[in-house]
Amino acid sequence: MYAVIRAGGKQYKVAPGDVVRLEKMTGTDGRVEFGEVLAVSSEAGSVIRPGGDARVTGEVVDQGRGEKILVFHYKRKKQYKKLRGHRQDFTAVRITEITFDGQSFKAPELPKKEKKEKKAAAESAEVKASAKTAKNKAAKKAPAKKATKKK
Repeated sequence: MYAVIRAGGKQYKVAPGDVVRLEKMTGTDGRVEFGEVLAVSSEAGSVIRPGGDARVTGEVVDQGRGEKILVFHYKRKKQYKKLRGHRQDFTAVRITEITFDGQSFKAPELPKKEKKEKKAAAESAEVKASAKTAKNKAAKKAPAKKATKKK
């Protein structure tokens, strides 16, 4: 099952569970619904152009900026050089559901991530434990005998 949607002036082929990087979307509270569905396919080889009852929903996973692109303008023999950089804003959306003609195709649920301990806290606990064992080893050793001088 896949659908073709239009978002940000571009067309994307999406399936449930896909993560798509779209143009920056403002005012989203986590859930996104794409109203402009251009085509839907439920089987291999059959494409249906929906009239208006198709919906594609997703959830915002990430927002950020892409890689830097350098734009360099140059005119030979004229001593003209101009260098500019550009980073495009994006919103990453995970497609959760495609509904069409009474059918609903949902993405599988993601397993919940377990919280990991912070490295600094784990390392400090290890350092404290090693310091205690070093003290215990030093306490167990017998004190060295003093050497006596012969006359």
